Amino acid sequence: MNARQIADLGPDDRRALFDRDAGIEAVRDDVVDIVARVREEGDVAVREFCREFDGVEVGNLDVTDAAERAYEDLDDDLRSAIEAAARNVREFHEAQAPDDWRESFGEGRELGRRFRPIERVGVYVPGGAAAYPSSALMGVIPATVAGVEQVLVATPPADELNPATLAAIHVADADTVVSVGGAQAVAAMAYGTEQVDRVQKIVGPGNKWVTAAKAEVRGDVEIDFLAGPSEVLVVADDTADPELVAADLLAQAEHDPDAAVALATDDEALAEAVADEIDRQAPERERTETIRAALDNETSGLFVARSMSEAVLFAEEYAAEHLSIQADDDEAILDRIDSAGSVFLGPYTPVAAGDYASGTNHVLPTNGLAKLTGGLSVDTFVRSTTVQRLDETGLGDLSETITTLAEAEGLEAHAESVRKRFDGGD
Repeated sequence: MNARQIADLGPDDRRALFDRDAGIEAVRDDVVDIVARVREEGDVAVREFCREFDGVEVGNLDVTDAAERAYEDLDDDLRSAIEAAARNVREFHEAQAPDDWRESFGEGRELGRRFRPIERVGVYVPGGAAAYPSSALMGVIPATVAGVEQVLVATPPADELNPATLAAIHVADADTVVSVGGAQAVAAMAYGTEQVDRVQKIVGPGNKWVTAAKAEVRGDVEIDFLAGPSEVLVVADDTADPELVAADLLAQAEHDPDAAVALATDDEALAEAVADEIDRQAPERERTETIRAALDNETSGLFVARSMSEAVLFAEEYAAEHLSIQADDDEAILDRIDSAGSVFLGPYTPVAAGDYASGTNHVLPTNGLAKLTGGLSVDTFVRSTTVQRLDETGLGDLSETITTLAEAEGLEAHAESVRKRFDGGD
């Protein structure tokens, strides 16, 4: 990777960097057909797509019992790691649980909010060629902490389902696990089939087929957001260790050939040292081809700013899923950045910590959506209701305001509903 000056980036460069997308247009038409067939044909279509896309003959879609068995049979060290990560994720999300409240706002006017969980949620946990037990924890635990009554997990079928993923689903305390993947899993959860219960909201990461399906069913069911390939932006100054910066970039690059990995720094020598470290470290990684493809993306690069202020502006516009700040005054930089999915401060806070075990959630907005929304949390799974009580004094104090505005809007009956409480109206 060669370092580029931020000031020299042209309009096309900036569009490529800042207008990232989930890449779903290429599969949208096929996904529309898949969703329609699952909606109409239920499990018959689901099983056919399992054969076509996964090469697996699926009989009973429900594998909840297999998840419990996988937990019991799992290697002790891996089971302990999953349980430790689950404890940290649960503890962090329990701190987010909102409390009902009600307060007085002037004499005779009591207002408040109360929070109740969504009743039925579907969590997509990726599978297939790779195992993602961490995604099971990140998707299911916030829902259970929120008090969701039924948490259904869909994960792709295989001749032998990954035991680590199944065990993590069990540890996270999902109610039901079904062996269905891809767009057909999203459709099954959105509309229900003979063996897959219909849910009210679907969350969780997935490939472009999953993301396109979430876009297709949105409106019939709620979703979290449309997530694209993994992203990381490191903002660093001359105090950063180029070996660590390079390691963090490579860690996200190994996710996907379409991953976006970038550095913004005000120190050109650091950028050049990071480039050298990438060249040295990349061949040592097992997924070197994937890493190289990600590094060559037009959404990736090493960028040199004329000042740290310019680097911060770049970071704000990039709005990365993962933002690592490795600089002398990282807190001051953080104070100037509003748009990031999750922030990792200092040299001992690799993104991998949040991916697995620190406790924060790794299901995060990509493609610049951090400008609009945050990652998965307890808030994702609750709805709020406002509550109010007025006595005669409280309503009397508001009556003239209410009736004046109601009549200005031509809603005379609104005004009359207030007057009748004092003088009987007309």
